[in-house]
Amino acid sequence: MPTWAFDHIKYFNGGSEIQLLLDKYTGTGFQSKGSYLFGHFSMQIKMVPGDSAGTVTAFYLASQNAEHDEIDFEFLGNRTGQPYILQTNVFTGGKGDREQRIYLWFDPTKEFHSYSILWNLYQIVFFVDDIPIRVFKNSKHLGVRFPFNQPMKLYSSLWNADDWATRGGLEKTDWSKGPFVASYKDFHIDGCQSSVNAKYCATQGKHWWDQKQFRDLDDRQWRRLKWVRRKMTIYNYCTDRKRFPKMPHECKRDRDA
Repeated sequence: MPTWAFDHIKYFNGGSEIQLLLDKYTGTGFQSKGSYLFGHFSMQIKMVPGDSAGTVTAFYLASQNAEHDEIDFEFLGNRTGQPYILQTNVFTGGKGDREQRIYLWFDPTKEFHSYSILWNLYQIVFFVDDIPIRVFKNSKHLGVRFPFNQPMKLYSSLWNADDWATRGGLEKTDWSKGPFVASYKDFHIDGCQSSVNAKYCATQGKHWWDQKQFRDLDDRQWRRLKWVRRKMTIYNYCTDRKRFPKMPHECKRDRDA
């Protein structure tokens, strides 16, 4: 369902494909009708082509509480010819500051690619075309909060963030290039739907994404993640000693350092 600026959403193929439009007046977005406690969430997205500096195309899960949980994909636009940056983040109990940024190994404006989140009681995994680009393990035994008792809705949006998105806000949105268009299709959720007040998933352990083999990445997935970290990563909060003189507890568990 649309979240704001309904007139900036265009529908195609009976509603199975949509376009979000951003102009100098407003961006727009949509959300799932239901809330979910764990699951697999995926979307095919084609990013804003051309000069997209200052724009952010987002795909994320978020809860409604003050101490909210959130799992973010944010695609930061750039000047024509410069690559997109994919920023991921995980908020737990209202605390974020876990940014990682990578370059993609393809041009995300040319065709649709799949972006998905696997979230169970053991781990959160971010995938791009089935390649894991980030893992956030349940490290509550290390004193790190993990999203486990706040149902989340799935959101997508296209908005102007030229105060920070491109080169730290140095590059501003060129409105003469607008309207900016991001395309979405194959919106798919396989999750445990629950009321916003639910504290647990009634079908815990019964879904495919809840089974033993999804409690960790397999060897091939770890190898691919290692490749992304080695070749594509441009920022990782785990290695930022200015912001974190002492490495955050979860980084070693996630093999991020």
